[in-house]
Amino acid sequence: MTRGAGCWAAVGVAAMLAAPLVRPLVAGGGRQAAGPPRQGRLLQVDVTTKPGQPWTARPTRTLADVPELPADGGLDTYGGLLARTGKATGFFHTEKAGNRWWLVTPEGGLFLHVGVNSIAPLRTSRAEAALRERFGSPARWAAGTTQLLQAHGFNGAGSWSDAQLLRAVERPLVQTRMWNFMSTYGRQRGGTRQEPGHTGYPNDCPFVFDPGFETFSDAHARQLAASKDDPWLLGHFSDNELPWKRTLLNGCLALPAEDPGRQAAVTWLRRRRGPAAGVADVTEADQIDFLALAVDRYFRTVGAAIRKHDPNHLYLGARFHGQALRLPEVFRAAGPHLDIVSVNYYNAWTPDPERLAMWERESGRPVVVTEWYAKGMDSGMANTTGAGWLVRTQADRGWFYQNFVLALMESKVCVGWHWFKYADNDPADTKADPSNLDANKGIVSADYAPWQELLTAMKALNDRAYHLVDHLDGRR
Repeated sequence: MTRGAGCWAAVGVAAMLAAPLVRPLVAGGGRQAAGPPRQGRLLQVDVTTKPGQPWTARPTRTLADVPELPADGGLDTYGGLLARTGKATGFFHTEKAGNRWWLVTPEGGLFLHVGVNSIAPLRTSRAEAALRERFGSPARWAAGTTQLLQAHGFNGAGSWSDAQLLRAVERPLVQTRMWNFMSTYGRQRGGTRQEPGHTGYPNDCPFVFDPGFETFSDAHARQLAASKDDPWLLGHFSDNELPWKRTLLNGCLALPAEDPGRQAAVTWLRRRRGPAAGVADVTEADQIDFLALAVDRYFRTVGAAIRKHDPNHLYLGARFHGQALRLPEVFRAAGPHLDIVSVNYYNAWTPDPERLAMWERESGRPVVVTEWYAKGMDSGMANTTGAGWLVRTQADRGWFYQNFVLALMESKVCVGWHWFKYADNDPADTKADPSNLDANKGIVSADYAPWQELLTAMKALNDRAYHLVDHLDGRR
């Protein structure tokens, strides 16, 4: 276990912040860090789901399994490729070059958004004391944290990051914003509940058929206008992990008679199956088509509101998860209203290429993986909460990162990935949701000490991401 070795723990905060700013987006050399030595086969990493469960060895591809490549160079202000460009529009957008999707920077460089979620100061008194000790102030935290991330090859801030503090840094990370359209509407309407990692709805039925949701969405989206001219903003997430399930029709039919979701479901089913149709008459085709109707209605409503008030930035979706990742109709219905499909991808040690291809094929859009992680048993944390894998060491977390990202790159449809998350869970945080209580999810601890073995493996891949894409595409 190495915490802060060669980084923050080795120097005082004042000295670190007084040092020249690391510029990892500028051309650089160096040799990639190989994985642990082995003979002619993939590294095997011990993996489980929760403490006390059996361990299973998983084949794990690392940089040791690809040719040695130099660090990327020749990058623009935002981290895009100067030598390979798309159309420069002044804002980020997507383009497909051949059979590979890319983001394109405001200056026109081809770009991958390599980010971390929840880059924000922790909120307990213990964490506030640690921030003051390490950094002195929130502004200096933002500068030091941005420096740490850029020094390890990250260029982006994912959901729930502190947009105001991070944007004030001289050379900021490329940001995303989360706006919680449906969950905010639900809290105002009533009937929602807190579930691990996301908001819960009655019978897993989001309020897409409420007549007030469209009006709310337009009003809620007005706040997006404040950042509509910011070139460092990639785009907007509208919600997190809505329960898009094939049981939606049955769930709506079981709502109270006065609920708009119940009324919409009854009207739709009777038009389709006859005036006396009820839940006993529901077929699989009905379930698929009603789910597609609801998904289309949500993304059409929210997408229109976002684009009305911010026509310049990308609509990044609502972070699909769980059952939705297996359902083509969800991606097919959402795609026309999105610029990028965002997915929280758990329960996969190595991403499934067929599933990634389905997401792009059905939606017609590129993909950003917006949550995934592994927790280390060497962290001293209980690690009982959260959906990510459990591994033995910080080094194993790093090998998982390399294995996962190499598969995303190979898919040709993935234009970014956001590790969940910046800091470990703080057990003292009594307001955390049930999935974030006691786990080693971060690239830093709950008192801001970097997990350096993890970060070193991340850096080795991030620093040569574009060369790796070229290798996987057969371009070098």
